[in-house]
Amino acid sequence: MNLSTPDLALDLPYRPCVGIMLIAPKGGVFVGRRRKEAGPEHVDGDLAWQMPQGGIDEGEAPLAAALRELHEETNVSPGSVTLLGESSGWLAYDLPPAVLKQAWKGRYRGQTQKWFAFGLVGPETEIDVISPGGGLHKSEFDAWRWEPMAGLPDLIVPFKRPVYEAVIAEFAGHAGWSEQAQRAAPSQ
Repeated sequence: MNLSTPDLALDLPYRPCVGIMLIAPKGGVFVGRRRKEAGPEHVDGDLAWQMPQGGIDEGEAPLAAALRELHEETNVSPGSVTLLGESSGWLAYDLPPAVLKQAWKGRYRGQTQKWFAFGLVGPETEIDVISPGGGLHKSEFDAWRWEPMAGLPDLIVPFKRPVYEAVIAEFAGHAGWSEQAQRAAPSQ
């Protein structure tokens, strides 16, 4: 139990969600800077950088949701990634009391997330956070960059840091996925 969460929030459900760690062939992790108007559940001063994430639609499988959200937020198509890993369980965070009533119209106490690690196998030029899906999807980010995995918790709003630390612990072995795949491939 999060002691900073008001008792009334304990009766609220968690919003089912996916999180995506997109890893470049050389090991950097995609982070996008959330637009300032994204709300306090995403932005706290200069702490606006995060990995893609989003809600799971009714009847949607978590992996399908992750691929959809990745495309909607970054323009990266499912054919441009390879699945590297999936979190062993669901990771949850509670919203702080000041944010609770503002986020998602006060219907959720926080999010429970299933995380997926993908390696980017398509061209980096496919990434477009300003007009994802050719402009079919609302832009969630106004900038992006590759970030070393270890630096991710310092970029996110404080109440999401424990989730990011857990994701890094689970996916740290995938940081050099491209080099590992090349070493394992039979030589011709």
